[in-house]
Amino acid sequence: MSWLTVAVLVVAALYGVVALVHVVRDTIVDDRLLLTAVALELLLLAQVVVGVVLGLHTTRDFEAPVFYAYLGTLPLVPPFVTFLALKDKTRWAMGVVAGSAVVIAVFLARLTQMWTLNG
Repeated sequence: MSWLTVAVLVVAALYGVVALVHVVRDTIVDDRLLLTAVALELLLLAQVVVGVVLGLHTTRDFEAPVFYAYLGTLPLVPPFVTFLALKDKTRWAMGVVAGSAVVIAVFLARLTQMWTLNG
């Protein structure tokens, strides 16, 4: 697992924890959550660039269409759920944000699995 993947997982976990704190306190989006979302998004975009470059320059046998589909979908998650939380001012919106951190971790685990399975 690369340092970038670890960094994404750490920031995604932080994003989830911040969202869970909001769920428990029944509060709405604040700067802490937005800054964490921005940091996560920047790391995910870097992950996409690295994944595309490595995917195009490898002789490794991997599930390219599925790999690129996961890679392309991954950076859409934080902006979508953060926007949802901005629009829906309920506790459950923050629950969705917290759940998205788990989704990101699962996406990364699957990407890593596809990349290392045949390599």
